[in-house]
Order: sequence, then structure tokens, then C-alpha cells
Amino acid sequence: MMSEPGFKTHLHKLQIRIDAALVDELAKTNWPANLKSAAEYSLMASGKRLRPVLVLLANEVCGGQQKDAIPAACAIEMIHTYSLIHDDLPSMDDDDFRRGRPTSHKVFGEALAILAGDCLLTMAFETIAAASNVDRVANSRQIAEQIRILAAAAGGAGMVGGQVLDLEAERGAFVAAESPGQTKENSKNHSCEQVSPAVDQMANPADPAAGRSVPSPTNSKTARNVSNQTAETRVVELSQIHKMKTGALIAGALELGAASADADEHSRKQLRHYGHCIGLAFQIADDLLDVTGDQSKLGKKPGRDADLGKLTYPGLLGIENSRAKAEQLVQEACDAVAVFGDRSRWLTELARFIVERDH
Repeated sequence: MMSEPGFKTHLHKLQIRIDAALVDELAKTNWPANLKSAAEYSLMASGKRLRPVLVLLANEVCGGQQKDAIPAACAIEMIHTYSLIHDDLPSMDDDDFRRGRPTSHKVFGEALAILAGDCLLTMAFETIAAASNVDRVANSRQIAEQIRILAAAAGGAGMVGGQVLDLEAERGAFVAAESPGQTKENSKNHSCEQVSPAVDQMANPADPAAGRSVPSPTNSKTARNVSNQTAETRVVELSQIHKMKTGALIAGALELGAASADADEHSRKQLRHYGHCIGLAFQIADDLLDVTGDQSKLGKKPGRDADLGKLTYPGLLGIENSRAKAEQLVQEACDAVAVFGDRSRWLTELARFIVERDH
């Protein structure tokens, strides 16, 4: 089912509101000119603004006021942008283009790119904390909670930890993250949080009839690592990487929006679950676009995942099975927010948009 035209109009309005707020935040800075230019170059590049939009939609569905969610929305986009700047560096994914333009280190050099990313990371927390000085009505408990949520989503147990696992997987030495607080029973509760697709639905890497039409990893270490694992093990590893690398920040965006509306724990739980599901669906869609996408729409060269020897869903499950998995996750996400009734309309439409997009 295609997303409604009305949703795209609503999405565009939110994106404009976020861009205006980001411009306002940059205007408050008193940084060296070249540092500000580098940070602005990446932060204000055209993007989907998915994470800040999720903050605003979660705030809305929980009955909050948009103005209370704007600082957190800006903050999470700053975190996301810093991660992209660093992810593109030669020591990481070594990408030359991002959002249709040369990457930050190609324009400003590696040193300034790293520092611009660092600056955006710290600015994110300053933006949330400063909200209490602007609005005296702001609840200090809510502000502290938002800072905690953002730090947890972006840190070693979230986005940064996922990036480490991704790099290790590229080099053929995946090391599982420790999750002492998660029992096996809890891990089975939600398929998007502990994805375990049926083995008989997986594509055999050697079976062209399974719908697999993607290149094998060219990295020899990754190839050796993959050859010693079952398909099920590899999918579980890949799901863990993306639950942390992509899903943690997306789920964090939903929880930030809920926290800005002072939502109850049940609402937060449903939104977190929605976030984990669309986070994984988003990554599967990204993997598919890297195989089937158009460079003019993607803003970067497709096929980079295969060149780097990355584990990907199409590479493990095949294209059609990957699409089916993304659709399953979208349905699970929509089911999670059904508790909000008619108010969940935009979240439902956003979940569909994630798998329909072409960039």
C-alpha cells in the first residue's frame, strides 16, 4: 500500500520546520569561521530528516506540543550528521559522496571534518540542555531524561557500538556485543528486536533460484568469515549490527518525542518497538537501494557495500526475501502504534514510506 499524498505534504512541512530550527541553532554559535562552514555544509545538506521527524511525530501522537520537541529534534539530527561525517572518512567507509555532494573530508580535509563532527556531537547535548534556559516552564526532569536517551542511543551500546561491529564484520572478525540485561525469553518477544527469519525462507548464497542477484563480498577476510557460518548465524549478526548502528538512534528519536510530551511508560514501550522495527526496515531498504538504486537519486555511488565486503540483507537473504522481510517489519511497526488509534496515522504512513523510497 502506497503512502498517502497527504503524508508527503505533512512530511515536507515538518522538514521545513526542522531546517529552520537548525539554521537558528547554527546562528547562535560563535565558532571559528572554517569550523562553522564545515559543520553547516553537512548539517544543512539536503536529507530526509527522518530522525527529527520521528521526534516530532512521537511528540504529536503522545499529545505533546511541537515546540517542546524541537530542541531534541535538532539534537538528534546533529548526532546523525556527525555520524555520517565520521562514517565517510578514509579510516571508516571511505566515501567520496554524500547526499549528492562531495563528502566533508573531501571539501575541508580530514582534520576539519573530524572536528566538525565532534562539534556537532557536543552541540546536540548543548541544544537540549539550553532549552531549560529559554523556556522557564520546561521540566528539568524531562530535559535530563532526553539527554540520557540521546546519549544511550548514540553511545557504545547504540550507534557507535554498532559501527564498531560493522567494521569488525567487514574485517571478518565479528564480536558480539554484550547484553547482560536481555534474557533469551525477552529476546523472543519481538521479531524486529531479535530478528530470526525462518531458515527455509533464506536465500542460499549458491542458489540463483532463491532470487539472489547481488555480488558476493570482495573482501577476502569477510568471505572467509562468512564461509564458516550458517545463514541463520550471519543474519542474526547482521541484525545485531543494525539494531545498534541504525535502530538505536531511530528508536531513540521516538522515545525523545515521547519524553518531550511526558508520555507514560506503555506509550514509550510501543514507540520504542515501532522504532526498532522501522530502523531495521530502513536498513534493509538501504541495502536494497545499494544494489538496485539510481546514483542520481541516491546521491552516492551504489554498490559500495559489495566493494567493502559488507554483510547485507540482499547478500544473505536475496532481493525478494529482503523485500518481504522489510514489509513484515513495517506491518509489525504499524501494529505497535495501533494503540494510539487515529493519532498513529502519520507514523503508519512513515513506516510505509521507508520501504517505498528511492533514495
